[in-house]
Amino acid sequence: MERRDVLRLSAVAGAGGALTLGPVSFADAAPADGHPGDDRGEQTRRITGHLPTGAPDFVYLPVEVPRGVREIAVSYTYDRPTVPEGTAGNACDIGIFDERGTELGGAGFRGWSGGARTEFFLRADDATPGYLPGPVNAGTWHIALGPYTVAPQGLSYDVTVTLRHGPPGHTATPHYPPERARGRGRAWYRGDNHVHSVHSDGRRTPAQIAALARAAGLDFLTTTEHNTTSAHRAWEGLWGDDLLILTGEEVTTRNGHVVAMGTAPGIFIDWRYRARDNAFGKYARAIRRAGGLVIPAHPHATCIGCNWKFGLNDADAVEVWNGPYTPDDEVTLAEWDNTLVAHTRGRGAWLPAVGHSDAHRDPDVIGLPQTVVLADDLSRRALLEGIRAGRVWIAESSEVEVEFTVIGERGQVAGIGERLAASPSSKVTARLRVRGAPGCTASFVTDQGRLFTAPLPDSGTGTVSWQTTPDNAAYVRAEVRHPPTTPGLPGLPGPMAALTNPIFLDGT
Repeated sequence: MERRDVLRLSAVAGAGGALTLGPVSFADAAPADGHPGDDRGEQTRRITGHLPTGAPDFVYLPVEVPRGVREIAVSYTYDRPTVPEGTAGNACDIGIFDERGTELGGAGFRGWSGGARTEFFLRADDATPGYLPGPVNAGTWHIALGPYTVAPQGLSYDVTVTLRHGPPGHTATPHYPPERARGRGRAWYRGDNHVHSVHSDGRRTPAQIAALARAAGLDFLTTTEHNTTSAHRAWEGLWGDDLLILTGEEVTTRNGHVVAMGTAPGIFIDWRYRARDNAFGKYARAIRRAGGLVIPAHPHATCIGCNWKFGLNDADAVEVWNGPYTPDDEVTLAEWDNTLVAHTRGRGAWLPAVGHSDAHRDPDVIGLPQTVVLADDLSRRALLEGIRAGRVWIAESSEVEVEFTVIGERGQVAGIGERLAASPSSKVTARLRVRGAPGCTASFVTDQGRLFTAPLPDSGTGTVSWQTTPDNAAYVRAEVRHPPTTPGLPGLPGPMAALTNPIFLDGT
């Protein structure tokens, strides 16, 4: 056993700082010709240590890797002492950076499993899900520990590093998903853009997710693993004319999560910063440079680190509905609606609303909810353009269909995400057609709030209309809801079955 104490403090990981421990040496593991230095062909080092409460966000353990290493394998444990009620216990994530270093946004990233795994390996031709296959070059690698929460007693860790020697192997060229599928021309396409597989903390394989997406009636899907791009190469053979796979990442910081939707394959977006670092704008721009959209995820979720603290100035859309509809979605919806009001008062651009399943494992449902996008074709470019323009509505399943328009006195028509120009006092008619929502009610919501509600027929299929004027409503959006299901909370509306983005009424 070798105990390594803290040697120095650096600021490489942002607000929480980063501790860099003393290096672990394998200098005697293999001679310069690359042949093993012992009969086993491998050597192991064990490192233990203790982190106090208030430890930095990241602790880097340097590992001196000599020439001739074929594979790196790492395992770790940490203690979980009993803590007082209401106090967070120990939770420690793990990942690795190669000889290119740990610089924020740098090229050294080689994988992250968060707290989902206790061991991993990587080599040229293969790697544990969450990690990137590639050469094991000589130099200083860094194992990254992320003490997510630390108990009052502190956190004791135990890391074992094994280097295996031999021929370097070959890294195959990854086959990434195509950017276009056959599609139906200009049409409404259904997708789920926030899902997890075994490449982060999910329990399903990409093949299982693809099958569930098809069963849910989806046209497209975005792979979004926590802080890794390893899944981008894992969908070969799973796409087709009926299912487009987009690549992305759930950038999981200590102050909120953001879906980087539709980024170019293999592009990694760093997560090692907090809101007080004033760094998020830089990484939002990196997402856009990679061709993607910046979408804050579950902004009011209750898990530690899930609340969105970066503001919405750098966002392209907002995930207002995450998985089965819950009160934290209701809070996000109200917050988003306030941004629409601010936009109509001339304070900033408006942000479209989207909804995703965030499915991880059974019984999570792929496509609950799903974002439905009006796009010119079934392609990455067209889908992202449709979302950015707000031509989007959200449904709990493919059984639900919605058509929403506003019609002016002169016959002018505007659809979801569009603007209707009409004189301030002229009458306009909001019309909502719904299918597949039995037992639900339909509502029209404006900058004054919910102004009209009507039950749908027992069949769940029907049309609801309502008249207003641009003077009375700066925008109109539609909601379809189930009956309330939360006893003891009068006034709390029922779960959502579908909702639309707004149609703005421009009084001229």
